[in-house]
Amino acid sequence: MDIIDFANIPCTSGALEYLRKSDIGLNDLCTQAAFESIRSTGKERVLEALKDGAMKYRRSNKLAAEKELLAYPIARIIVSCINNNYLTKRYALAVARSSYEHIKDLKNAVLLKELTADLGLSIIFDDWMNVSMHFTDYIRFSHALHDPKWKMLNRTVKQGTLMISRDDLARLMEEAVRQKVESGLPHEVPNDIQVALESYIAEVTEIINTRASKQGFSKEGFSEVIPDCFPPCISAAKSDVQANMNLSHTMRFAMTSFLLNIGMTTEKVTEIFRTSPDFKEQATYYQTSHINGASGTTYTCPACATMATNGNCPGKILCKKIEHPLVYYRRKVWLENKKRVVQKQV
Repeated sequence: MDIIDFANIPCTSGALEYLRKSDIGLNDLCTQAAFESIRSTGKERVLEALKDGAMKYRRSNKLAAEKELLAYPIARIIVSCINNNYLTKRYALAVARSSYEHIKDLKNAVLLKELTADLGLSIIFDDWMNVSMHFTDYIRFSHALHDPKWKMLNRTVKQGTLMISRDDLARLMEEAVRQKVESGLPHEVPNDIQVALESYIAEVTEIINTRASKQGFSKEGFSEVIPDCFPPCISAAKSDVQANMNLSHTMRFAMTSFLLNIGMTTEKVTEIFRTSPDFKEQATYYQTSHINGASGTTYTCPACATMATNGNCPGKILCKKIEHPLVYYRRKVWLENKKRVVQKQV
């Protein structure tokens, strides 16, 4: 792998070793005026992750690639100092998506094997350049992918291995990058580095807080709970619970907070989860009460961007330009009430 690969897939051990051997130390990178543009680039990558969940850069020359690679630790420091779960997941997803754009164009089998090994995958190429891998590696990186094609029952396993397309390999490697980046955040940051990057950290924090305030909701305006108006993500989660399936932690929180936000009682929400295989009444009631403000903070259902980041969105095409499950619900309720008024007038 070379500097171009390192810049586009910056979480690899080769990229980290390249940075360690660089003549530019971390303190110099964070403090010296000569590197202000690199610090700004690192901040911009974090902001791109927040805004679009993706980074738009592709580095194909050495000079630009070196600048991009040096900006990577700056971005990680900013994310670590803020230590916001949504930002961490969003940033990891953005790094993974930009890495995918580079990975899918790689043609060299030796380079691909080196890269997959670095990401924790072991692959085999046959004489026709077909790719196969052990089913345990496949499960480890496909379990978070919700399209039915990724289910093991839709794959043919022979002697513990299965064959996949090059496109599928790139997608699994994207997920491997996401997991690797997220697992390394937040990391400990020395106080002097935090102080040096204080203005960049403050700018990103302010934008996060502004986005959160714009997405604020209250229970006002929801006079009744109308299941037919639930957004697709919540409807799917509710169906899974009723089918005796366990929800992921993030989906469980999203569904619970949504139901509480629209006015459902703690007792009723607890009752809904009774059919879950791991249901424990006291623990469920306590967690639901906590989300509903028993500890002093009432939690709001995550926005659509967060739902997508956590793998809990069934597809934005179903909701078009909606940015929050509560906005979807509010609009559907309004349309439902309007129908009722028209029907009464007829």
